[in-house]
Amino acid sequence: MSNERQEFSRRLAEAMQAAGYEPRPAVLFRLFNAHYRGRSVTFQSASRWLGGRSMPEQDKLQVLAAVLGVEPHALRFGGTGKRRVAESRAVWPSAAGARERQVIDAFLALPVKQRELIGELVRALVKR
Repeated sequence: MSNERQEFSRRLAEAMQAAGYEPRPAVLFRLFNAHYRGRSVTFQSASRWLGGRSMPEQDKLQVLAAVLGVEPHALRFGGTGKRRVAESRAVWPSAAGARERQVIDAFLALPVKQRELIGELVRALVKR
């Protein structure tokens, strides 16, 4: 196994944890595909990224970095790992676990009309 891929894997897992996600292939698979506008990646690809067996192409690395709130260069090569300038980190309530965050990420990836419909459904459920 390449040391470069292993180091990338470690940085990816650390970035996921810092962003509030469990560093597991299933979590990465869903999170990535909810934000990537190209062809979806497979579960196996996400597993290989986290397992240190491969590295994503540059366009996918850019999406991973944006979703996780780190600089692409720091995710790919290491270094400071600083968060982007002026980027605020979301503060999640303690009751919001990885599953809730995934649902919210999926919701935010929906078109506006579908988000409005889901908003109406949630308001109706809260009123009950």
